[in-house]
Amino acid sequence: MTPAPIRVLLADDEPMIRAGLRAVLTTDPGIEIVAEAGDGREAVELVRRHRPDVAVLDIRMPGTDGIAAAAEIRRSGLATGVLMLTTFGEDDYILRALSGGANGFLIKSGEPEELLAGVHAVAAGAAYLSPKVAARVVAHLAATGAGGPADRRAGAREQVAALTARERDVLTLIAAGLSNGRIARRLGVVEGTVKAHVSSILARLGVANRAAAAVLAHEAGLTLGANCAGGPRD
Repeated sequence: MTPAPIRVLLADDEPMIRAGLRAVLTTDPGIEIVAEAGDGREAVELVRRHRPDVAVLDIRMPGTDGIAAAAEIRRSGLATGVLMLTTFGEDDYILRALSGGANGFLIKSGEPEELLAGVHAVAAGAAYLSPKVAARVVAHLAATGAGGPADRRAGAREQVAALTARERDVLTLIAAGLSNGRIARRLGVVEGTVKAHVSSILARLGVANRAAAAVLAHEAGLTLGANCAGGPRD
């Protein structure tokens, strides 16, 4: 049985950008574009009407921007995941969006494959940070955080060190953009166990969502090569 396509809403105030996004997404037969919006307010209205799996929102739009739209989608209790589009120089906007409910971030000038990967990841309930966004956010936090870059890295590593070994495995895979189901298969455990670990990780790190946890993992230097041996360890 063929799985249902991922239903996507696009929101950007520039028609040419929307056309480019549409052109990329329609190359994937597993994705269906159900609506397009020119600003955040229209995007929220169309999300309520169409209930898409993923809303791809420009982070900066006139009137209601992507950050406010993402927060409104979260307050509405809708299951739509939010994938935010940003450009270089919008680091403060990204940090605001992290606390506002965005599930993933892409640079507009990134590769088309990143857009497709981001939509699939967010639709599966994962966090998605393109490598360029992750690097920008970590650098921005290091430059603006109290005590300087070394202190921020040390603080992130201290937070991560307080997790169990299995929680660090799970956090590493969250940062890599894996969904709970894929994490479960990777580690050889049931998905319910992964969900419990994710809830514990968010609580112990004091972050609101998977995307914020992924940023902290990047700050701490967690990578698939450095962590996550796999296999039962619960």
